[in-house]
Amino acid sequence: MSLQPEPAATPVVLPVKTRTVRYTRWRETLRNVLSQRSAQVGLVLLVFLVFTALFADVIAPYGPNEQLNGPGEPGRRADPCIHLLGCPAEQMETYLGTDGNSRDIFSRVVYGGRLSLPIGPVVVGIAILIGAAIGAISGFAGGLTDNLLMRLMDIVLSFPALILAIAVVTLLGQGLVNAVAAVVVVSIPLYARLTRSAVLQTRESDYVTASMALGESSAGILRRRVLPNSITPLIVAGSLGIATALLEVAALSFLGLGIQEPAAEWGAMIGRDFNSIFSKPLLVMAPAFMLTLTVLAFNLIGDGLRDAFDPRLNR
Repeated sequence: MSLQPEPAATPVVLPVKTRTVRYTRWRETLRNVLSQRSAQVGLVLLVFLVFTALFADVIAPYGPNEQLNGPGEPGRRADPCIHLLGCPAEQMETYLGTDGNSRDIFSRVVYGGRLSLPIGPVVVGIAILIGAAIGAISGFAGGLTDNLLMRLMDIVLSFPALILAIAVVTLLGQGLVNAVAAVVVVSIPLYARLTRSAVLQTRESDYVTASMALGESSAGILRRRVLPNSITPLIVAGSLGIATALLEVAALSFLGLGIQEPAAEWGAMIGRDFNSIFSKPLLVMAPAFMLTLTVLAFNLIGDGLRDAFDPRLNR
């Protein structure tokens, strides 16, 4: 009696429910950020400010340094003149009045966004690049390198930020570039220590240990494994740090160490006319309002990013 082999069993293919829409990691993150109310409000404010700065030529009735002191023009420190509110039609219209040099305040505030808005992202971007490099090397190398770099950061952190920034600007000289460089210097330790903390946690992960066992170089592990998984705290801290950097540069301009006349910049405008807060409050309140609005926008966006990246909320 011959034994016939039994036919192989036909595999049963179970239906697999597939998702019609696959969200990538970045799309999921963007969706989480946009679902935060604070981020939504901050983005609306930021879009408004950027739109105002980009189309300043269209929105502003005059140039930022145009002097209105000719015949029939308002002259120095004129009050606002709005035709719809009863101002005589033959008088030149100025929505917020003029400053001590017969320049339209509204036009200078609108044009001021072109200088003030990019300052914060530029400062934070440079500080993150340098600080992340220092923190990554310190946290991944450890030992003597870690001690030397972190003690250097501790020395910088031991000084009040604004005092150190004033000292750096005094050493380098007045001007926008030097003011930005000074704020970058005082911002680097924050991002260096934050990156070091994230790297110390990430380098103990199983995938980093596996990469080491497979013989991957330290530079490759740091670049491809550690840093990409340590960037989330930097994004949140950077978005919140933009407002701080903007205020510090504005403070330097207020003290006469940053942007110089006749450039239209909100901090410099406040510093130039702060003595007129009671006699001509619009000279100070108008740029201060725009500066406050910008700081509020970046802070709200930073709060939204923090909530979106919180693992307890990001389900």
